[in-house]
Parts: sequence; C-alpha cells; structure tokens
Amino acid sequence: MNKSKPPKQVKATDSTGRADSYQVSRSLPDLRKGPRPVRGVVKPGKKVRKRGNWGWKKVLKRTLLVLLLAFLLVGGWLGYKAYRNSDKLGTNLFSFFDNSKLRGEDRGRINILLAGVSTDDPGHQGADLTDSIMIISINPNNKTAFVMSIPRDLYVKIDGHGYAKINAANVYGGVNLLEKTITQNFNMPIDYYAVINYTAFQDAVNAVGGVTITINSPSRYGVYDPYANLKLPNGTQQINGKQALALARARGEGPGAYGVGSDFDRTTYQRDILLALKDKANSAGVLANPVKISSLFDAAGNNVKTDLSLGNIRRLNNLTKGMSNADIKSVSLNNYNKVNYLRNYTTSDGQSALIPAAGINNYTQIQALLTELYASTPTPPPAQGH
Repeated sequence: MNKSKPPKQVKATDSTGRADSYQVSRSLPDLRKGPRPVRGVVKPGKKVRKRGNWGWKKVLKRTLLVLLLAFLLVGGWLGYKAYRNSDKLGTNLFSFFDNSKLRGEDRGRINILLAGVSTDDPGHQGADLTDSIMIISINPNNKTAFVMSIPRDLYVKIDGHGYAKINAANVYGGVNLLEKTITQNFNMPIDYYAVINYTAFQDAVNAVGGVTITINSPSRYGVYDPYANLKLPNGTQQINGKQALALARARGEGPGAYGVGSDFDRTTYQRDILLALKDKANSAGVLANPVKISSLFDAAGNNVKTDLSLGNIRRLNNLTKGMSNADIKSVSLNNYNKVNYLRNYTTSDGQSALIPAAGINNYTQIQALLTELYASTPTPPPAQGH
C-alpha cells in the first residue's frame, strides 16, 4: 500500500531571502473557525431552493421595477416641462383637467387667430407687426375646418387709428385690437388667439423631426430667395425648421430670386407648413417620443402667447381627433375657386396696399365667402369598390 506523501512546506521569502511569516500563515487553514463548508452539501433539515425558478422571477421583478422607475422619471420630467411652460404661456397646469366647452362650440364654429411676429429677430424693424395672419375656423360637429390667410397689406379701418395696414393693429393696441379689427371688418368673431415668433415656428418643426412639404413652383428650378436664405427644388421633400421658416418668409426678393413671386405665395406655403406640422405632431412617432413632446413644450412655452388654456387645448384636440388634411380647406383671398376677392390700392401717402375687390371698406363679398365656407363641407372621397 502506497503511503500518502506529506504536504509540501510553504516557504515564502521577501526580497532579502528571509521567510515571510505572514504569507505562510495565509496559506494555512484557520482551525479556530472550523473546517470550511463544502459547496453542494446540504445540511440536514434545510430546504433546497430551486435556483432556476427563483432566477427568472428575480429578473422579471427587477425589469418591471426599472421600467416603472423609467416611466415615473419620464412622466415627472414631462410634468415638470408642462408646469414650467404652462406658467410661461400664462395658463394654469391644473386647467388641463377642465373639460368645459370652448367658446364658439355652441354656435358650431370655433375661430382661432394665429399671428406671427418677429420680436425674437434682433435688428428687425417693425418686430411687432403681424406679418403673418391666419384664421383657423373649426366645425366641431362634422370635424371639418378651413385655414384662411389675411394679407398683411390689407388696408383696413382700425378702431381709434383710422385706416392702416392690418398688420399694424398689433402695434397700436396688441392682439386684442387685431381681433377686434378682424371681427369688425370680416364679421367673424375670434374666440382664441396665439401669437408666435420665428423661434416657435422653427423649433416646433425641429421638435417633430421636420415636416414633409411639396414645392410646386412656376420655375422649373424650384424656389430661391437670397434674402430669406432659401433654395429648394420642386417636388415633395422633408424640410427642417430653418428651411420651413425661410419658406414661410420668402417673397421672391433679392438678386436672382425665382419661384416665389408675391406675398400670396408665401402665405400659401405658411398654410401648407401648418397642416404638415399638424399631421406630424399627431403622428404616433411624436406622441410616443417623450423627447419630442418635451421639445414641443419648450417651443410653445418659450415663444408663444395665447389665451388657450391646457384644458382648452386638450378639448380642442379631442374635438378634432381624426380630422385629416382632406377635411381642411386652404383659403387664399386672392384666388379661391379662381375668384380674386382683393385688388391693389395706393394709399394717400403712396404706400402699396390691398383692399377688397368690391371697394375700400366694402367687405360684403368676403363676408359672403365666409358664410359659404361656414356652411360647406369638404367633398367626401369616392366610394371604394369591393
């Protein structure tokens, strides 16, 4: 029978060659603590836990906890954004829970004034002039609407200030006087307003990841306006906020400009961009993206002045849910159904302006058009065959 060999002696030396008692002691078992337990051996009377079953449950619980935490963080972040920006907008965050009827809802027509200013453009003369004026008129009963541009050069009678271009009303008496001027001349009550600057327009487009727009210029090269720093080819394409703002401002000015010939071309593209922005903002890709929603909050909170509360906006969204661009008419007073409701005019001080085709201060023809628009609904698409 072979005898077992004795264990080798552990000998550790330091740099001087002397034995290191600390290293030797580490290699020997500590008999005071008793023998080390052997893995895999179950003590008598102890229950065995199935690691496989316990493992996936633990992973699932941790995953759910992380997801819940992320949800709370994102919700809190968006809640903070909504609170901060609701304060900037001049509304109360808790108004979100108010589901009262909107002004104009009982008469079947909600009219919203959308006015653009350039107060955020340093050095821009006449920054408080509303160079972009649009009316969004919504029928909540049949979920149809129309968007109509009012030319900034329309020569109107402004209460307390005589005759002037309509874009000056905001300078004379703020947005309330602009609302009053539109109501008196167009016989159109304004229920709500939103005044936006250049930054809001540009940031909103960027917040949703750009918008899709179709350039249909009379020039085969597309549109070019050196003053607006704009150059786009014809056709359907994706544009960012900077390009959208340039297109909304372009009037075909500057050496070599082409494709945008007048203020009417500019307002047409403004309406197109507004509808494209509506579609993109309502898309699932934006609504499911907290970063994009947060960016929209910032774009609105920093650069929009409105009397719409968060509750108003929520109700308006519910009333217009499912409304497509086919349900919205785009109206230009210089060419709607091949009729021009305006004509050129020279003021007493030599300024070029516009007045109703029926004559100065005669809005009967335009008011008749509005009555027609109120009563009409977009033509439904043809029935699909089976």
